[in-house]
Amino acid sequence: MKQFLAGLLAATVLSVGAAGTATAADIKPAIIYDLGGKFDKSFNEAAYEGAERFKKDTGTEYRDFEIQSDAQREQALRRFARAGNSPIIAMSFAQATALEKVAKDFPDIKFAIIDSVVDLPNVRSITFKEEEGSYLVGILAAMKSETGKVGFVGGMDIPLIRKFSCGYKGGVKSVKADDTVFENMTGTTGAAWNDPVRGGELAKAQLDQGADVVFHAAGGTGIGVLQAVADAGKYGIGVDSNQNGLHPGHVLTSMVKRVDNAVYQAFEDAKNDKWTNGTVVLGLKEDGVGYAMDENNADLVTDAMKAAADKAKADIIAGTLQVHDFSTDSTCPY
Repeated sequence: MKQFLAGLLAATVLSVGAAGTATAADIKPAIIYDLGGKFDKSFNEAAYEGAERFKKDTGTEYRDFEIQSDAQREQALRRFARAGNSPIIAMSFAQATALEKVAKDFPDIKFAIIDSVVDLPNVRSITFKEEEGSYLVGILAAMKSETGKVGFVGGMDIPLIRKFSCGYKGGVKSVKADDTVFENMTGTTGAAWNDPVRGGELAKAQLDQGADVVFHAAGGTGIGVLQAVADAGKYGIGVDSNQNGLHPGHVLTSMVKRVDNAVYQAFEDAKNDKWTNGTVVLGLKEDGVGYAMDENNADLVTDAMKAAADKAKADIIAGTLQVHDFSTDSTCPY
């Protein structure tokens, strides 16, 4: 946590927000999860875990809401703001438009958004360098594969998910330039985050073509991906939360995205009157992304694989290895 806090301070565009101060006595935090729900075992659940950890550590209660439709985003934001909740965390880029409207109407409320930038004096925008963590799991996938064919299943086809895909391809190709990377996106609407049946179908199609490792960045849809891969006796790679324990022995690793720490930090800063607005960017250097190792995958990742991934991590942090960022250049070179 100390490493994360140091990185957060270094990465934040610091400017004290115009929102009013908060103390331990009056903080009323809230989270609005996006489509897929807070128990998606992935992105939303990471936020839930951060909030629960904060609640356990401080005794501070929080409110939350799981939206079921696009229209509920603005409704939920306004309801929490009117009730005096602050800070309010909006999960997902998809909440940016609604958040911008509501934050302007409630300038004394603190807001934060994950995976998007809303440039307002009472908003903290938190983004991640998904491409860096994905590069590392791409290295692991290529070194684990026996067929020279690996797969990627994304959720909604948007630049954010293309960041995962492109970084993953870069890692694979850095190990074996002629390896094949199959790629499928689940859909173009929010429903793409919560369709495990379709996720399983896409993964099976890639397995049928020879893929023996499949990485997903698809929220709840990815549960179907990991199930299909495990059923086939191959290897999956989880995302956002540590999903290694979902199918022990068949989840090679997980590309973790420390949304839990970002939520915890937002709550803690509001509680301790240390809130800042501006943009926070979290990559490997800030311990914002990485790959998960635990008892569930310890026997799957060899010392050589770990050494290769850790060498790439060190080079990325040092700046001697640059991973392509699809969000700034939509031509993936890998």
